[in-house]
Amino acid sequence: ALVIAPAAARTIEDTGSTIYVGEENLNLNALFGYPAEDDDLVGYLAHFSGNINDRNVVGTPIKVSNARNFALTEEAVGGSTGIWYAFTNLANITDHNGDWNGTVFVQEPAANLRVLLGDSGTTSVDGQSVTRANSIRFQIDHNLAGLNGSEYGTMQVRVTLPGGGTVSALGDSGELNLELTGQRVNTTPISLAGLGLGTYTARAVWPSNSADLTDSNAVTFEIVSGTVAITSNKDTVVRGNSFTVTITGESETDYWLNVTTAGDDLPTIKPNQIGVEVDENDNSSATVKTTAGGTRSVEFSTGTSTEARTYTIEVEGPIEDGVKADNSKTDSVKVRVEEGTVTVVASGTGTYYVGEEITLSGTCTDNETVFLYMTGPNLGAGGVNLEDLDPVENNLPGTFTEVDVEADDTWSYDWTTGNLGALESGGYTIYAVAEPKDRNSLSGVKYATTSVQLRPGFVTATVSGATVAAGDDVVITGTAQGSADDVRIWIFGKNFYGEVGSSTVVVNEPSVEDDGTFEHTIDNTDSLSSGQYFVIVQHPMTGGYGVGTDGTYLTGSGIPDDNVNLKNMPASEAANAVINALDSAYVDDRYTKLTFYIEDAWIFIDAIGDKAAGSTFTITGTTNLATGDQLMVEVTSAAFQPTAAGETSAFSSDSGTVEVQEGDGVNTWSFEVDASSFKPDQYMVTVESIETQTSTSANFNVVEAVPTTQTTPVETTPVETTPVETATTEATPTQSPGFGALLALAGLGAVAFLVLRRD
Repeated sequence: ALVIAPAAARTIEDTGSTIYVGEENLNLNALFGYPAEDDDLVGYLAHFSGNINDRNVVGTPIKVSNARNFALTEEAVGGSTGIWYAFTNLANITDHNGDWNGTVFVQEPAANLRVLLGDSGTTSVDGQSVTRANSIRFQIDHNLAGLNGSEYGTMQVRVTLPGGGTVSALGDSGELNLELTGQRVNTTPISLAGLGLGTYTARAVWPSNSADLTDSNAVTFEIVSGTVAITSNKDTVVRGNSFTVTITGESETDYWLNVTTAGDDLPTIKPNQIGVEVDENDNSSATVKTTAGGTRSVEFSTGTSTEARTYTIEVEGPIEDGVKADNSKTDSVKVRVEEGTVTVVASGTGTYYVGEEITLSGTCTDNETVFLYMTGPNLGAGGVNLEDLDPVENNLPGTFTEVDVEADDTWSYDWTTGNLGALESGGYTIYAVAEPKDRNSLSGVKYATTSVQLRPGFVTATVSGATVAAGDDVVITGTAQGSADDVRIWIFGKNFYGEVGSSTVVVNEPSVEDDGTFEHTIDNTDSLSSGQYFVIVQHPMTGGYGVGTDGTYLTGSGIPDDNVNLKNMPASEAANAVINALDSAYVDDRYTKLTFYIEDAWIFIDAIGDKAAGSTFTITGTTNLATGDQLMVEVTSAAFQPTAAGETSAFSSDSGTVEVQEGDGVNTWSFEVDASSFKPDQYMVTVESIETQTSTSANFNVVEAVPTTQTTPVETTPVETTPVETATTEATPTQSPGFGALLALAGLGAVAFLVLRRD
């Protein structure tokens, strides 16, 4: 903000007068009723929001101790500009009936200096270059009209010369003093003729009788010679890109710009550029008017038809009404135009399914547009558009697939093959060309090719099991390649039409994931009847689904008549009706078919046999439950019965959960039993599926382990044989077994009997 601190006081005579933040030595005597000179406090200035009658005070009222020498500081104002009210009594400020003495209008002082070209207009040369042939003027935009008429209501423009000296007059302008009347004041035009070359800096300052004043902003301009010059932003440019030349000369002066190199396909001046009037007979030439700074930039275009060579661009002038002035000068610059290149690649492996989206991308430095088409089986020899397969035509860009080239010379195009219903599988060649030229007209044209192999879409599917136990889920999974967001799954069984409990035909449509896979689950199979079920998985290919249903009848273009009532057919016939419709020549949908069987869930336990107490053994079995199903296995002793208080139970058991494993023909399960604490007894094993509420059980015996006796070898000592005389003895009668031996045999028989009975 400007700080106004005049040495002589400015007297405010009238209520409503403007005073400025930062003013000092203000005489507000009239505003406060001419108080006595020795008053310590003559009153207050207060600012209100809204209507004065509401007395909503903004900030803190400003104390006025000396009305004859008052300073309006920025801190006291606090940013609240506008109407301030004068009060001689503090209480009146908030009293709705309190009187005030008068008002002042408080403003932040502002003075903005500009340097303009010529004696009129608004063309600024601040930061620009001008020549000695021009004139300039200084202008101040301000809000300081309230100072007008006082001795300090004038600002002076002071100019710092290129050599460092400061002057208050420039050339023959006289003193550059501006009285601050109105809101905008100008100096008279100042001729720059005879002034030295270099940079000048100007600033508006307050009169010398002011102290500690903040001056205006600074402006600069440079006086340059009137020599004409031309430069280019590029020495070399790839054909199809643009380049820009910049002309430097006199301020706001006309010059002639043209390409002097002979030829037909020259670089051309882009139309509708400011200050550039292109010749109506030659778009490589133009009349160019410089800016106030004496410059003008002009952009040239090149295309694929621009010959690759070096071009000379020349500027000449000044000119007046198309005629060279006596002091006309010329300058030129050379720019080389080179041929560009084109590349193209296809995303992925190069093999795709009809309906897939293929991203074609590459680079093109020869044009701002790349033209695409393809050739292949039964297509036009010159190539066809990628979007509708229509033949392309030379020099008619609209018949090609056009793709814009980005600023970094890259391009990309997402080609959806599913939109081309007539496109067959096979090998195709994609052309990316810098000009709209077909395959037979590529001589001298920049282009590139890539090959793609298109295959027909297909669908495959499997079911989680050929035979499924009632209660287990049936999971249908598969892959759909091509433009399929989803597939349709038809399922027919005994009184079943795709959904449990539905009275209409329900065709499920699971989504196809990005990797081409899909999955559909049938739960609540415990509600399904045992028997065979037929599944058809339908792929829509490129034209959408050709066969459907309204819930009862078949619909679609492949239906021989409108009366195919699926609800009135056995499951196999309903499935065949759908397949016959899909096989129609009018339908391009593809399909695969499956079957599965639902049967009652069962679990078998393999023969166990007797097991020795303290051993570890495995119980095995088979089941038609699905792989991964959980089975609860519990082994309990027959000794599991109530016991009297204080008695120790002989009960032994083991339990756990096992998972059904895939088997050969039927699935299997197994459970390892730790019988280290088992006592000899009869045991029951129970196997149960909680999910299907299926269980089975079997018994086996745990018997005493038979101890193993080791034989200790006896060392034999050789002895001499002494001949013995033989004596004849009488035979001793054989005795029958004793009682003790019979008891022992009886005991063994009893044990055997018990074992047999438990079996």
